Parts: sequence; structure tokens; C-alpha cells
Amino acid sequence: MTKQVNKKLNIATIGYGGMGTYHVHGLISAEADYLQVVGIYDIDQERKDVAEETGTYVYPAFEAILDDPEVDAILIATPNDSHKELAIRAMKSGKHVICEKPVAMNTEEFDEMITVAEETGRVFMVHQNRRWDPDFLQVKDIFTKRQAVGDVFQIESRVHGANGIPGDWRHLKAHGGGMVLDWGIHLFDQLLWLVDSPIKSVHSDLSYILGDEVDDGFMAYISFENGIRAHVEVGTSNFISLPRWYIKGNQGTAIIEDWEMNGRIVKATGNDVENKPSPIRAGVGLTKTMAPPVDGVTETLPLPESKPADVSFYRNFYDVVTVGAEPIVKNEEVRQVMKLIDSILK
Repeated sequence: MTKQVNKKLNIATIGYGGMGTYHVHGLISAEADYLQVVGIYDIDQERKDVAEETGTYVYPAFEAILDDPEVDAILIATPNDSHKELAIRAMKSGKHVICEKPVAMNTEEFDEMITVAEETGRVFMVHQNRRWDPDFLQVKDIFTKRQAVGDVFQIESRVHGANGIPGDWRHLKAHGGGMVLDWGIHLFDQLLWLVDSPIKSVHSDLSYILGDEVDDGFMAYISFENGIRAHVEVGTSNFISLPRWYIKGNQGTAIIEDWEMNGRIVKATGNDVENKPSPIRAGVGLTKTMAPPVDGVTETLPLPESKPADVSFYRNFYDVVTVGAEPIVKNEEVRQVMKLIDSILK
């Protein structure tokens, strides 16, 4: 297979597994007006054969990519423990870098990568793709506009599955496996980007239900200096899932059940209703506190329409490289997420 190049921003991909192929044939190909994959490299021969079958050029070695003057940028989609070395070598060879999450095993490694980016003047961005999830964009709309639930004071973010940890390197601690680094990196990035306040305290609990050497789930309770509290939970042994999002504000509550964005908002109407709640039977006792609101006190609304983000990650990366645009995923934001993860995994 011969390699094709043109005047677009040329990207080579390291790692042609699940995420690598998703980038090559999904995300990057969707930006074909200004980006092009010129080739891939993977240490696995079967994956290289698959790439050849799809018409993708396969480099004979990682060093061949570093030596190729036609390559402008390198996408790193390999196991987590290899990110630092690959990124540093790429930037020192003059290549811009996109790195899959988690960017590194810990903050110390990430700081080394940032230092090299600053020394070489190369663009170094982390693909925190869950900032573009439609359900998260709904949450962002609810949080920032405050029209639906008022001032948000509590956020609950959950991802539940019942399939255990994927049967690959994600089982292994040496490669950076476990749910904190696999899914926590997404949920914490969403949360910190949304709340935009220093963390006051963190309490966490990791689970090892499946007997692996890495965590198969976790719960984290985070308090922010602006008063917002968050509960973040990931589980891989959950046969009944709890809501993806549960958001409490001083004027209402929003629930988003799943990635299909089923859910609703219940908010206070502000109507002055004379009737007060009557006691209801709860178990073997009575309660007025937990009785449902009387008619007219609340109204149920649909969730806001999920509007796509103004710019995609890859279009922003292209603009950062070519015209010096501001990165949509900033390294200082990623660093705060890594510091949080360090505190949970310590």
C-alpha cells in the first residue's frame, strides 16, 4: 500500500485498536476537509493486517513516523502506560500530538509531557471527548442558564454496566487499568469543567468485586468551594442502572436517565397555594415532610434540546495548529483532573 499525502494537516495514528480505529475511520474522516490520516502503526500484526485491508497505509515502525516529514501530528491511542514516552518522542521529533485519555498514569508524568510541549513549541492536546456528549450538553445548559432548576447545589453523575472490565489490558495495573482511569477520567473532566470551582474536599471508595488487581468501580464525593456537591459513581456489576444524571437546584430537580436522554425536569411554579401537604402513610408510620407536593406547586417540563457544540475537537485542534486558536481542552484543565485522580488512587 502506498502512502498518500496532500496539503491538509496530516495525522499518523499510533495504536489501531478500538479507539484508534474509531479516530481513523470515524472522527478524523468526518473532518476530511482539513485533516487526513496518512498512516498508522501498531505492534500487533493482526491489527496491521486489518489496516491494510481497509486501504490504510501501515508504517513499518514508530520511528518511521517520526522520520516522515509529511506527518504534521500524531494521535496516540495505545495503553495508558505508553502515552508519556510516545508523546515526548513525537514532540521532540517536531510533531504535534493528540493523546487519548487518560493522558498519563499520574500528574507527574503529565507535567513531564507539558514541559516538553513548552520546550518544543508543539501543540499537545488531550482527547477528552465526553465534553461533546449530548447528555452532558443538556446538563451544561441546565447548569449555566439556571432557568429550569435555579441555582444548582448538587450533581450526581453515574455510569453503570454489568459486563465487568473489558478483557484486555484494562485489567492490568501496570498498563493503567481500572475504572477510575478508564471512566472516572471522563466523568471528573465533565464535572470540573462544568462547575469551574476549586475542590474543597474529596472522599472516595473503590470496589474490587470481580477480583481483578484494578478497581472495577468507585464512588467519589466531591465538595467545591462554591458550595456545590457532587456524587460520581461508576460500576461494572450493576444489573439495574441508576440515572445517568440527577441534578438538584434551589427551584427544581432534573433527571436524565440514560444516553438516549430520557428524563424530565420538575420545578417549583412559585404559585401561592393555600393547601398544605397532608400526612401520608410511609411504611408503618406517617410523614408530612416526605408527602408529595400539592397540586399547583410544581410543574413537569421536558429536558432542554441538546444542541451540538459550536466546534468539534478535531476542528479546534486544526485551528490551534494552523492559526494559534485557543485549545478547547486546555492542559491546565486536564492537570486538575489528573490531580483529583491522584488523590483518589493514592
